[in-house]
Amino acid sequence: MASANTPSVSADLIRATGVKVTRGRVRVLDALHAARQPLCHGELESRLGGAEEAAIDRVTLYRILDSLVACGLALKAVDTRGVFHFSAAGAQRQHADHIHFRCTDCGGVFCLKAEPPPPPRLPRGFRLGAVAFDVRGTCASCSTRGGS
Repeated sequence: MASANTPSVSADLIRATGVKVTRGRVRVLDALHAARQPLCHGELESRLGGAEEAAIDRVTLYRILDSLVACGLALKAVDTRGVFHFSAAGAQRQHADHIHFRCTDCGGVFCLKAEPPPPPRLPRGFRLGAVAFDVRGTCASCSTRGGS
C-alpha cells in the first residue's frame, strides 16, 4: 500500500473517474487489487482492520464499495447464499478466459484451469451483452469437513 507521500495507482484510478479521492476509497481499492479472489464485505472488513490504520466501519465500507462499483472500478457479484463479493474491475480481464467454481457451503470462489464454453447462437435480432457461466458445488475444504 502506498504511503501518504507515495503516489497511489488506486488514487489515480479513482481520480480518473471524477470521483473524490478519499483514504478509505484508496484503501478498499488497494485491498481489492491485492486480493487473489473476490472478497465479501466481512473479508474486506478484516483485511482493512489492521493495526497500522483505523478500521473502516461497516456502513462506510458498504458506501465505498457501492461508489467503486458505480464508477466502474469494482465488480459486484452475488454467490449462491446471497452474499456479495467484490473484485477490482481490472480483475475481470484476468478472469475472462477461465471458469470459476463457487462453493455452496463456504461461498468461496476458485479459479479453474478450464475455458468457458462458447456463447450460444442467438436468434436474428438478438444482441449478446454478457455471458455468466457458474460452476457450483463443494470445495475440497468443505468436502473434507463434511465427511463426504
